[in-house]
Amino acid sequence: MITPVLLCGGSGTRLWPLSRERFPKQFVPLLADRSLFQASAQRFIGEGFDAPLVMTANEFRFIVSEQLDECGISPAGILIEPEPRNTAPAALAAAVLLQQSHPQSLMLLVPSDHAIENKEAFCEAVRRAVPAALDERIVTFGINPTRAETGYGWLETGSETHPGIHELQRFVEKPDRDRADEMLRDGSFLWNAGIFLATASTFVEAFRKHAPGLMAPVERSVKKARNDLNFLRLDQEAWAQVESISIDYAVMEKADNLSVVRFDEGWSDLGSWESVWQHVAKDEAGNALSERTTAIDCERTLLRSESDEVELVGIGLKNIVAVAMRDAMIVADLDQSQSVKLAVEKLKARNARQFGEFPKHHRPWGWYETLVLADRFQVKRIYVHPGASLSLQSHMHRSEHWIVVAGTAKVVVNDDVRLVTENESVYVPVGSVHRMENPGKVPMVLIEVQTGAYLGEDDIVRYEDKYARSEGEARA
Repeated sequence: MITPVLLCGGSGTRLWPLSRERFPKQFVPLLADRSLFQASAQRFIGEGFDAPLVMTANEFRFIVSEQLDECGISPAGILIEPEPRNTAPAALAAAVLLQQSHPQSLMLLVPSDHAIENKEAFCEAVRRAVPAALDERIVTFGINPTRAETGYGWLETGSETHPGIHELQRFVEKPDRDRADEMLRDGSFLWNAGIFLATASTFVEAFRKHAPGLMAPVERSVKKARNDLNFLRLDQEAWAQVESISIDYAVMEKADNLSVVRFDEGWSDLGSWESVWQHVAKDEAGNALSERTTAIDCERTLLRSESDEVELVGIGLKNIVAVAMRDAMIVADLDQSQSVKLAVEKLKARNARQFGEFPKHHRPWGWYETLVLADRFQVKRIYVHPGASLSLQSHMHRSEHWIVVAGTAKVVVNDDVRLVTENESVYVPVGSVHRMENPGKVPMVLIEVQTGAYLGEDDIVRYEDKYARSEGEARA
């Protein structure tokens, strides 16, 4: 059985504003109703594949759990990195963990934010790579290039090592245009998809040989990992000693037991708005339009509105991407969309909250969004999953009014416990110990009106929390 290891971190900079630091692109339904992460997890349901192991960050753990649950997938585990350390330490931690159960277990290391059009063909390519992986080789998957792409790394292939599998001679850094043209014409070069298959023991031995400095702190972090609800937390003290480095630099560019399988059934890392434009449906003029958008005399343009309240209209646009959200918008030349991350850096430098904060704030119990924020009052919409509850808490500087608009809320205010149904409301005075939960089988939605001198999220004293969140985490 092959265990898919889904890498689920990311900084959310390249597809801003739809993707952000606190809600990166793998969680966004970019191409379909499901997110890229959900599509990645569902891709490997079938013959030869075990349940996935997910490597993620602390702030994403409940999003991961929720999105897997929506797909009906029970993971082999959700492993939490205390801090981001790039792909090499994450890969090694997963390999060490899998090696403990079975040294010859096959491990497929795959990013969770890529688009693969033909999942059956890709799974077949993975199965085709198994004999080489069992021969102690590390197999990567090269994408048959369709253009002289300068935004990807490339792979140079050599002679055949197994049926349909070739030796990987070397990695090529992101090339300039002339070099990319040469490699495209050559025919022996492929795009580097950053996907690897090997046994857990082969991975571990490759790290032991080529990146020995990672071994001790990563092994110690796995050994001292602790269970937290349905997550496994790597040891923070040991992880702090781990170097931040990619798996290509740490291992792959040094290893001599690499093979590559060619894949030509549609792949993209969706690393820019131009690549999104390439993978969505377009009209005869090359325009990709979402709901709530109108294009007049436009060509080769991507218009996308992500708010029910925003109608986006383009007139006379050519080669433009325009993405509108309730709190932010981007307009750029499609050919310059690789530079979006530079805009995010500028937003971060001037402390604009939109650089990383998403309009919907996801929590283990559901989500909330701010509808109005003004002097001394704030209005929120709060969505609570069936069976979920917020923490037992109080506030020093604000009172709250709750109006249930869907479902039923069980409300605690000091010693008063009651059920509040649709069109009913409850008042929570300053300093009151309170909690809301959804005891029903359908989602519960309420409107919260806060009033007071200070409305910050840190005005909270938490007494109980079923999700075992730390004091440093987002509260409520």
